[in-house]
Amino acid sequence: MGKKLSIKQYIYIGSMLFGLFFGAGNLIFPVNMGQLAGSNIVLANLGFLVTGIGLPFLGIIAIGVSQSKGVYDLASKIGRKYAFIFTFLIYLVIGPFFALPRLATTSFEIGIAPFVSGKHLVFALAMFSVLFFATTWLFSRKPTKILDYVGKFLNPIFLILLGGLLFLGFTQPLGSIRAAPVQPVYQNATFLKGFTEGYNTLDALASLAFGIIIVTTIRSMGVTKPNQIARDTIKSGAISIVLMGIIYTLLSYLGAMSLGKFAISENGGVALAQIANYYLGTTGSILLAVIVILACLKTSIGLVTAFSEAFVELFPKRSYRFFIILSSVLPCLFANIGLTKIIEISLPVLMFIYPLAMTLILLAIMSPLFKHRKLVYQTTTSFTVIAALFDALAASPSSLLTIPAIESWLSFVGQYLPFFNIGMGWVLPALIGFLIGLIYSRFKERSLVS
Repeated sequence: MGKKLSIKQYIYIGSMLFGLFFGAGNLIFPVNMGQLAGSNIVLANLGFLVTGIGLPFLGIIAIGVSQSKGVYDLASKIGRKYAFIFTFLIYLVIGPFFALPRLATTSFEIGIAPFVSGKHLVFALAMFSVLFFATTWLFSRKPTKILDYVGKFLNPIFLILLGGLLFLGFTQPLGSIRAAPVQPVYQNATFLKGFTEGYNTLDALASLAFGIIIVTTIRSMGVTKPNQIARDTIKSGAISIVLMGIIYTLLSYLGAMSLGKFAISENGGVALAQIANYYLGTTGSILLAVIVILACLKTSIGLVTAFSEAFVELFPKRSYRFFIILSSVLPCLFANIGLTKIIEISLPVLMFIYPLAMTLILLAIMSPLFKHRKLVYQTTTSFTVIAALFDALAASPSSLLTIPAIESWLSFVGQYLPFFNIGMGWVLPALIGFLIGLIYSRFKERSLVS
Protein backbone atom coordinates (compact mmCIF):
# COMPACT_ATOMS: atom_id res chain seq x y z
CA MET A 1 0.00 0.00 0.00
CA GLY A 2 1.42 3.39 -1.03
CA LYS A 3 2.09 6.24 1.38
CA LYS A 4 -0.62 8.83 2.00
CA LEU A 5 -0.07 12.41 3.09
CA SER A 6 -1.19 13.64 6.50
CA ILE A 7 -3.62 16.54 6.97
CA LYS A 8 -0.67 18.67 8.12
CA GLN A 9 1.21 17.92 4.88
CA TYR A 10 -1.86 18.78 2.78
CA ILE A 11 -2.08 22.14 4.58
CA TYR A 12 1.63 22.80 4.04
CA ILE A 13 1.40 22.06 0.31
CA GLY A 14 -1.85 24.05 -0.02
CA SER A 15 -0.17 26.97 1.76
CA MET A 16 2.83 26.69 -0.57
CA LEU A 17 0.61 26.72 -3.66
CA PHE A 18 -1.39 29.70 -2.39
CA GLY A 19 1.86 31.51 -1.69
CA LEU A 20 3.12 30.82 -5.20
CA PHE A 21 -0.11 31.98 -6.83
CA PHE A 22 -0.89 35.03 -4.74
CA GLY A 23 1.32 37.86 -5.94
CA ALA A 24 0.82 41.61 -6.10
CA GLY A 25 -1.49 41.40 -9.12
CA ASN A 26 -3.82 39.23 -7.06
CA LEU A 27 -3.97 42.04 -4.51
CA ILE A 28 -4.47 45.02 -6.78
CA PHE A 29 -6.80 43.77 -9.55
CA PRO A 30 -9.74 42.72 -7.29
CA VAL A 31 -9.61 46.09 -5.48
CA ASN A 32 -9.61 47.99 -8.77
CA MET A 33 -12.49 45.85 -10.05
CA GLY A 34 -14.43 46.59 -6.85
CA GLN A 35 -14.06 50.33 -7.39
CA LEU A 36 -15.18 50.12 -11.02
CA ALA A 37 -18.03 47.64 -10.51
CA GLY A 38 -19.45 49.41 -7.45
CA SER A 39 -22.85 48.00 -6.49
CA ASN A 40 -22.54 45.43 -9.31
CA ILE A 41 -19.61 43.82 -7.50
CA VAL A 42 -21.45 40.55 -6.77
CA LEU A 43 -21.72 39.57 -10.46
CA ALA A 44 -18.31 41.02 -11.36
CA ASN A 45 -16.68 39.09 -8.53
CA LEU A 46 -18.33 35.83 -9.62
CA GLY A 47 -16.91 36.28 -13.13
CA PHE A 48 -13.50 37.12 -11.69
CA LEU A 49 -13.56 33.99 -9.52
CA VAL A 50 -14.17 31.75 -12.54
CA THR A 51 -10.89 32.80 -14.17
CA GLY A 52 -9.15 33.81 -10.93
CA ILE A 53 -9.64 30.53 -9.03
CA GLY A 54 -11.82 28.21 -11.16
CA LEU A 55 -9.43 27.95 -14.10
CA PRO A 56 -6.28 27.61 -11.97
CA PHE A 57 -7.95 24.77 -10.06
CA LEU A 58 -8.91 23.10 -13.34
CA GLY A 59 -5.28 23.55 -14.43
CA ILE A 60 -4.09 21.74 -11.31
CA ILE A 61 -6.68 19.00 -11.90
CA ALA A 62 -5.55 18.69 -15.55
CA ILE A 63 -1.94 18.14 -14.49
CA GLY A 64 -3.07 15.66 -11.82
CA VAL A 65 -5.58 13.53 -13.77
CA SER A 66 -3.52 13.46 -16.97
CA GLN A 67 -0.48 12.45 -14.89
CA SER A 68 1.55 14.87 -17.01
CA LYS A 69 5.10 15.79 -16.13
CA GLY A 70 4.49 19.45 -16.91
CA VAL A 71 3.21 21.93 -19.50
CA TYR A 72 5.22 20.43 -22.38
CA ASP A 73 3.98 16.92 -21.65
CA LEU A 74 0.37 18.12 -21.49
CA ALA A 75 0.59 20.22 -24.68
CA SER A 76 2.29 17.32 -26.53
CA LYS A 77 -1.19 15.83 -26.92
CA ILE A 78 -1.61 18.43 -29.69
CA GLY A 79 1.84 17.97 -31.21
CA ARG A 80 5.50 18.20 -30.19
CA LYS A 81 6.27 21.38 -32.14
CA TYR A 82 3.17 23.08 -30.78
CA ALA A 83 4.06 21.89 -27.26
CA PHE A 84 7.53 23.43 -27.54
CA ILE A 85 6.22 26.82 -28.76
CA PHE A 86 3.31 26.87 -26.27
CA THR A 87 5.55 25.97 -23.31
CA PHE A 88 8.14 28.51 -24.42
CA LEU A 89 5.51 31.29 -24.65
CA ILE A 90 3.80 30.46 -21.34
CA TYR A 91 7.03 30.52 -19.38
CA LEU A 92 8.15 33.77 -20.99
CA VAL A 93 4.79 35.36 -20.06
CA ILE A 94 4.77 34.13 -16.44
CA GLY A 95 8.53 34.52 -16.26
CA PRO A 96 11.05 37.19 -17.28
CA PHE A 97 8.99 39.15 -19.83
CA PHE A 98 5.80 40.02 -17.93
CA ALA A 99 4.93 38.46 -14.57
CA LEU A 100 8.36 38.69 -12.93
CA PRO A 101 9.12 42.34 -13.83
CA ARG A 102 5.50 43.21 -12.88
CA LEU A 103 6.10 41.75 -9.42
CA ALA A 104 9.07 44.02 -8.85
CA THR A 105 7.48 47.20 -10.23
CA THR A 106 4.20 46.65 -8.39
CA SER A 107 5.89 46.06 -5.05
CA PHE A 108 8.09 49.12 -5.63
CA GLU A 109 5.28 51.48 -6.66
CA ILE A 110 3.05 50.46 -3.76
CA GLY A 111 5.58 49.67 -1.06
CA ILE A 112 8.59 51.92 -1.71
CA ALA A 113 7.68 54.80 -4.04
CA PRO A 114 5.49 56.63 -1.43
CA PHE A 115 8.62 57.07 0.71
CA VAL A 116 10.89 58.29 -2.14
CA SER A 117 11.00 61.79 -3.65
CA GLY A 118 10.22 62.14 -7.35
CA LYS A 119 13.74 62.94 -8.53
CA HIS A 120 15.13 59.75 -6.97
CA LEU A 121 12.43 57.35 -8.25
CA VAL A 122 14.37 56.03 -11.27
CA PHE A 123 17.50 55.27 -9.24
CA ALA A 124 15.45 53.82 -6.37
CA LEU A 125 13.57 51.47 -8.76
CA ALA A 126 16.86 50.27 -10.24
CA MET A 127 18.31 49.54 -6.78
CA PHE A 128 15.11 47.90 -5.58
CA SER A 129 14.96 45.68 -8.69
CA VAL A 130 18.53 44.48 -8.07
CA LEU A 131 17.79 43.67 -4.42
CA PHE A 132 14.45 42.05 -5.23
CA PHE A 133 15.82 39.67 -7.87
CA ALA A 134 19.03 38.98 -5.97
CA THR A 135 16.84 37.75 -3.09
CA THR A 136 14.71 35.74 -5.52
CA TRP A 137 17.83 34.13 -7.01
CA LEU A 138 19.15 33.29 -3.54
CA PHE A 139 15.97 31.43 -2.53
CA SER A 140 15.56 29.77 -5.94
CA ARG A 141 18.93 27.99 -5.85
CA LYS A 142 17.45 25.07 -3.93
CA PRO A 143 13.99 24.30 -5.38
CA THR A 144 13.44 21.39 -2.96
CA LYS A 145 13.33 23.96 -0.12
CA ILE A 146 10.47 25.91 -1.69
CA LEU A 147 7.92 24.31 0.66
CA ASP A 148 9.84 25.59 3.70
CA TYR A 149 10.45 29.06 2.28
CA VAL A 150 6.94 29.75 1.04
CA GLY A 151 4.55 27.31 2.70
CA LYS A 152 5.88 27.45 6.25
CA PHE A 153 7.31 30.97 6.61
CA LEU A 154 6.54 33.65 4.00
CA ASN A 155 2.89 32.77 3.39
CA PRO A 156 1.71 32.68 7.05
CA ILE A 157 3.37 36.08 7.69
CA PHE A 158 1.70 37.50 4.57
CA LEU A 159 -1.74 36.17 5.59
CA ILE A 160 -1.50 37.60 9.12
CA LEU A 161 -0.61 41.07 7.83
CA LEU A 162 -3.26 41.08 5.10
CA GLY A 163 -5.84 39.69 7.53
CA GLY A 164 -5.25 42.64 9.85
CA LEU A 165 -5.96 45.16 7.09
CA LEU A 166 -9.09 43.31 5.91
CA PHE A 167 -10.38 43.08 9.50
CA LEU A 168 -10.23 46.89 9.82
CA GLY A 169 -11.85 47.33 6.41
CA PHE A 170 -14.91 45.26 7.32
CA THR A 171 -15.33 46.21 10.98
CA GLN A 172 -15.04 49.92 10.16
CA PRO A 173 -16.39 50.12 6.57
CA LEU A 174 -15.61 53.17 4.47
CA GLY A 175 -19.00 53.14 2.75
CA SER A 176 -22.00 51.12 1.57
CA ILE A 177 -21.72 48.76 -1.39
CA ARG A 178 -25.34 49.41 -2.38
CA ALA A 179 -24.61 53.14 -2.74
CA ALA A 180 -21.39 52.64 -4.75
CA PRO A 181 -21.65 53.98 -8.34
CA VAL A 182 -21.14 51.59 -11.27
CA GLN A 183 -18.73 52.60 -14.05
CA PRO A 184 -19.86 52.15 -17.71
CA VAL A 185 -17.61 49.11 -18.35
CA TYR A 186 -19.46 47.19 -15.62
CA GLN A 187 -23.01 48.33 -16.41
CA ASN A 188 -23.53 45.69 -19.13
CA ALA A 189 -22.23 42.09 -19.29
CA THR A 190 -20.89 42.53 -15.76
CA PHE A 191 -20.12 38.85 -15.23
CA LEU A 192 -18.17 38.55 -18.49
CA LYS A 193 -16.21 41.73 -17.77
CA GLY A 194 -15.19 40.24 -14.42
CA PHE A 195 -14.33 37.01 -16.25
CA THR A 196 -11.83 38.70 -18.60
CA GLU A 197 -10.48 40.82 -15.72
CA GLY A 198 -9.37 37.56 -14.11
CA TYR A 199 -6.89 37.08 -16.98
CA ASN A 200 -4.67 39.70 -15.36
CA THR A 201 -3.85 37.42 -12.43
CA LEU A 202 -2.04 35.04 -14.86
CA ASP A 203 -3.08 32.20 -12.54
CA ALA A 204 -4.55 29.88 -15.18
CA LEU A 205 -1.17 29.97 -16.93
CA ALA A 206 0.70 29.67 -13.65
CA SER A 207 -1.37 26.62 -12.62
CA LEU A 208 0.11 24.67 -15.52
CA ALA A 209 3.58 25.71 -14.40
CA PHE A 210 3.07 25.26 -10.65
CA GLY A 211 1.27 21.94 -11.05
CA ILE A 212 4.60 20.20 -11.57
CA ILE A 213 6.03 21.84 -8.43
CA ILE A 214 3.20 20.27 -6.40
CA VAL A 215 3.79 16.87 -8.02
CA THR A 216 7.53 17.10 -7.29
CA THR A 217 6.87 18.13 -3.67
CA ILE A 218 4.40 15.28 -3.15
CA ARG A 219 6.91 12.77 -4.57
CA SER A 220 9.61 14.12 -2.25
CA MET A 221 7.28 13.25 0.66
CA GLY A 222 7.34 9.59 -0.34
CA VAL A 223 4.17 9.29 -2.47
CA THR A 224 5.02 7.30 -5.62
CA LYS A 225 1.79 5.87 -7.06
CA PRO A 226 0.50 8.03 -9.98
CA ASN A 227 -3.16 7.79 -8.93
CA GLN A 228 -2.35 8.80 -5.35
CA ILE A 229 -0.18 11.70 -6.59
CA ALA A 230 -3.12 12.88 -8.73
CA ARG A 231 -5.52 12.74 -5.76
CA ASP A 232 -3.05 14.51 -3.45
CA THR A 233 -2.45 17.20 -6.09
CA ILE A 234 -6.19 17.95 -6.34
CA LYS A 235 -6.71 17.93 -2.54
CA SER A 236 -3.78 20.28 -1.95
CA GLY A 237 -4.94 22.52 -4.78
CA ALA A 238 -8.43 22.76 -3.28
CA ILE A 239 -7.02 24.24 -0.04
CA SER A 240 -5.21 27.05 -1.84
CA ILE A 241 -8.08 27.77 -4.24
CA VAL A 242 -10.66 28.16 -1.44
CA LEU A 243 -8.32 30.53 0.40
CA MET A 244 -7.72 32.58 -2.75
CA GLY A 245 -11.46 32.82 -3.43
CA ILE A 246 -12.16 34.17 0.05
CA ILE A 247 -9.42 36.80 -0.18
CA TYR A 248 -10.38 37.87 -3.73
CA THR A 249 -13.97 38.39 -2.60
CA LEU A 250 -12.98 40.37 0.48
CA LEU A 251 -10.60 42.57 -1.53
CA SER A 252 -13.15 43.29 -4.27
CA TYR A 253 -15.81 44.22 -1.69
CA LEU A 254 -13.23 46.38 0.12
CA GLY A 255 -12.63 48.22 -3.18
CA ALA A 256 -16.36 48.85 -3.64
CA MET A 257 -16.75 50.11 -0.05
CA SER A 258 -13.75 52.43 -0.41
CA LEU A 259 -15.79 54.62 -2.79
CA GLY A 260 -17.52 55.95 0.33
CA LYS A 261 -14.33 57.92 1.12
CA PHE A 262 -12.16 57.95 -2.01
CA ALA A 263 -12.49 58.60 -5.73
CA ILE A 264 -11.69 55.80 -8.17
CA SER A 265 -7.91 55.30 -8.21
CA GLU A 266 -5.61 54.85 -11.18
CA ASN A 267 -5.07 51.25 -10.12
CA GLY A 268 -5.72 48.91 -7.19
CA GLY A 269 -2.31 49.58 -5.73
CA VAL A 270 -3.09 53.27 -5.21
CA ALA A 271 -6.47 52.33 -3.70
CA LEU A 272 -4.87 49.88 -1.26
CA ALA A 273 -2.33 52.50 -0.24
CA GLN A 274 -5.14 55.01 0.45
CA ILE A 275 -7.11 52.47 2.48
CA ALA A 276 -4.09 51.41 4.55
CA ASN A 277 -3.13 55.03 5.19
CA TYR A 278 -6.70 55.92 6.19
CA TYR A 279 -6.87 53.24 8.88
CA LEU A 280 -3.28 53.24 10.14
CA GLY A 281 -1.54 56.37 8.84
CA THR A 282 2.18 55.95 8.14
CA THR A 283 2.08 52.64 9.99
CA GLY A 284 -0.53 51.49 7.47
CA SER A 285 1.72 52.46 4.55
CA ILE A 286 4.59 50.49 6.06
CA LEU A 287 2.27 47.53 6.72
CA LEU A 288 1.08 47.59 3.12
CA ALA A 289 4.69 47.80 1.90
CA VAL A 290 5.57 44.64 3.85
CA ILE A 291 2.40 42.84 2.63
CA VAL A 292 3.04 43.66 -1.02
CA ILE A 293 6.77 42.94 -1.02
CA LEU A 294 6.18 39.58 0.70
CA ALA A 295 3.40 38.73 -1.77
CA CYS A 296 5.63 39.55 -4.71
CA LEU A 297 8.74 37.88 -3.35
CA LYS A 298 7.15 34.51 -2.65
CA THR A 299 5.52 34.41 -6.09
CA SER A 300 8.78 35.50 -7.71
CA ILE A 301 10.63 32.58 -6.09
CA GLY A 302 8.03 30.14 -7.42
CA LEU A 303 8.09 31.59 -10.95
CA VAL A 304 11.88 31.58 -11.24
CA THR A 305 11.96 28.00 -9.98
CA ALA A 306 9.23 26.84 -12.39
CA PHE A 307 10.74 28.75 -15.35
CA SER A 308 14.22 27.33 -14.76
CA GLU A 309 13.06 23.73 -14.31
CA ALA A 310 10.95 23.94 -17.49
CA PHE A 311 13.73 25.49 -19.57
CA VAL A 312 16.20 22.82 -18.46
CA GLU A 313 13.81 20.32 -20.11
CA LEU A 314 13.45 22.44 -23.26
CA PHE A 315 17.19 23.20 -23.48
CA PRO A 316 18.98 20.31 -21.68
CA LYS A 317 22.44 21.56 -22.62
CA ARG A 318 22.04 24.38 -20.10
CA SER A 319 21.97 23.94 -16.34
CA TYR A 320 19.33 24.91 -13.75
CA ARG A 321 21.80 27.41 -12.26
CA PHE A 322 22.17 29.11 -15.66
CA PHE A 323 18.42 29.60 -16.01
CA ILE A 324 17.83 30.95 -12.49
CA ILE A 325 20.47 33.59 -13.25
CA LEU A 326 18.86 34.36 -16.64
CA SER A 327 15.35 34.53 -15.16
CA SER A 328 16.58 36.87 -12.43
CA VAL A 329 18.68 39.21 -14.59
CA LEU A 330 16.20 39.72 -17.47
CA PRO A 331 13.20 40.79 -15.34
CA CYS A 332 15.53 42.99 -13.31
CA LEU A 333 16.22 44.92 -16.53
CA PHE A 334 12.62 44.90 -17.81
CA ALA A 335 11.22 46.05 -14.45
CA ASN A 336 12.73 49.47 -15.06
CA ILE A 337 10.38 50.30 -17.95
CA GLY A 338 7.61 50.77 -15.36
CA LEU A 339 4.41 49.03 -14.29
CA THR A 340 2.04 50.87 -16.66
CA LYS A 341 4.08 49.94 -19.73
CA ILE A 342 4.41 46.31 -18.66
CA ILE A 343 0.63 45.95 -18.24
CA GLU A 344 0.00 47.68 -21.59
CA ILE A 345 2.37 45.36 -23.45
CA SER A 346 1.20 42.21 -21.68
CA LEU A 347 -2.54 42.60 -22.37
CA PRO A 348 -2.59 41.53 -26.06
CA VAL A 349 -0.24 38.64 -25.27
CA LEU A 350 -2.60 37.46 -22.52
CA MET A 351 -5.62 37.74 -24.81
CA PHE A 352 -3.82 35.41 -27.23
CA ILE A 353 -2.37 32.80 -24.91
CA TYR A 354 -5.14 32.57 -22.28
CA PRO A 355 -7.72 30.96 -24.64
CA LEU A 356 -5.10 28.39 -25.69
CA ALA A 357 -4.37 27.56 -22.05
CA MET A 358 -8.08 27.35 -21.17
CA THR A 359 -8.94 25.02 -24.05
CA LEU A 360 -5.93 22.79 -23.27
CA ILE A 361 -6.97 22.53 -19.62
CA LEU A 362 -10.58 21.69 -20.51
CA LEU A 363 -9.53 19.17 -23.17
CA ALA A 364 -7.17 17.41 -20.74
CA ILE A 365 -9.96 17.04 -18.18
CA MET A 366 -12.56 15.89 -20.74
CA SER A 367 -10.07 13.68 -22.60
CA PRO A 368 -11.54 10.34 -21.39
CA LEU A 369 -14.93 11.36 -22.88
CA PHE A 370 -13.50 11.50 -26.41
CA LYS A 371 -11.04 8.62 -25.83
CA HIS A 372 -7.99 10.93 -25.84
CA ARG A 373 -8.25 11.41 -29.62
CA LYS A 374 -5.40 13.62 -30.80
CA LEU A 375 -7.50 15.04 -33.65
CA VAL A 376 -9.95 16.59 -31.18
CA TYR A 377 -7.06 18.39 -29.45
CA GLN A 378 -5.72 19.59 -32.79
CA THR A 379 -8.94 20.91 -34.37
CA THR A 380 -10.03 22.67 -31.17
CA THR A 381 -6.65 24.34 -30.81
CA SER A 382 -6.41 25.31 -34.50
CA PHE A 383 -9.75 27.13 -34.44
CA THR A 384 -8.89 28.76 -31.09
CA VAL A 385 -5.52 30.06 -32.35
CA ILE A 386 -7.15 31.96 -35.23
CA ALA A 387 -9.80 33.59 -33.03
CA ALA A 388 -7.30 34.35 -30.25
CA LEU A 389 -5.13 36.26 -32.75
CA PHE A 390 -8.04 38.62 -33.42
CA ASP A 391 -8.70 39.00 -29.67
CA ALA A 392 -5.02 39.91 -29.22
CA LEU A 393 -5.15 42.46 -32.02
CA ALA A 394 -8.26 44.08 -30.53
CA ALA A 395 -6.42 44.47 -27.20
CA SER A 396 -3.29 45.95 -28.83
CA PRO A 397 -2.13 49.55 -28.29
CA SER A 398 -4.32 52.16 -30.04
CA SER A 399 -1.49 53.13 -32.44
CA LEU A 400 -1.70 49.68 -34.02
CA LEU A 401 -5.50 49.75 -34.25
CA THR A 402 -5.46 52.91 -36.40
CA ILE A 403 -3.86 51.00 -39.30
CA PRO A 404 -6.70 50.87 -41.91
CA ALA A 405 -6.33 47.17 -42.81
CA ILE A 406 -6.36 46.05 -39.16
CA GLU A 407 -9.19 48.42 -38.28
CA SER A 408 -11.42 47.11 -41.10
CA TRP A 409 -10.65 43.47 -40.28
CA LEU A 410 -11.51 43.93 -36.61
CA SER A 411 -14.70 45.79 -37.51
CA PHE A 412 -15.73 42.93 -39.81
CA VAL A 413 -14.94 40.25 -37.21
CA GLY A 414 -16.75 42.23 -34.50
CA GLN A 415 -19.96 42.22 -36.57
CA TYR A 416 -20.13 38.46 -37.08
CA LEU A 417 -18.22 36.78 -34.22
CA PRO A 418 -20.19 36.46 -30.95
CA PHE A 419 -18.53 37.81 -27.76
CA PHE A 420 -15.66 39.37 -29.76
CA ASN A 421 -16.42 42.88 -28.45
CA ILE A 422 -15.92 41.70 -24.85
CA GLY A 423 -12.63 39.90 -25.57
CA MET A 424 -14.05 36.38 -25.82
CA GLY A 425 -14.28 35.85 -29.56
CA TRP A 426 -12.48 32.51 -29.19
CA VAL A 427 -15.40 30.73 -27.47
CA LEU A 428 -17.54 29.82 -30.52
CA PRO A 429 -14.58 28.88 -32.80
CA ALA A 430 -13.16 26.63 -30.04
CA LEU A 431 -16.54 24.89 -29.69
CA ILE A 432 -16.83 24.46 -33.48
CA GLY A 433 -13.29 23.04 -33.64
CA PHE A 434 -14.09 20.62 -30.82
CA LEU A 435 -17.27 19.37 -32.51
CA ILE A 436 -15.55 19.00 -35.92
CA GLY A 437 -12.74 16.98 -34.34
CA LEU A 438 -15.17 14.85 -32.39
CA ILE A 439 -17.45 14.08 -35.35
CA TYR A 440 -14.63 13.52 -37.87
CA SER A 441 -12.60 11.25 -35.57
CA ARG A 442 -15.68 9.09 -34.79
CA PHE A 443 -16.59 8.91 -38.50
CA LYS A 444 -13.02 7.93 -39.34
CA GLU A 445 -13.03 5.19 -36.69
CA ARG A 446 -16.32 3.75 -37.97
CA SER A 447 -15.08 3.74 -41.58
CA LEU A 448 -11.95 1.82 -40.52
CA VAL A 449 -14.05 -0.73 -38.61
CA SER A 450 -16.41 -1.26 -41.56
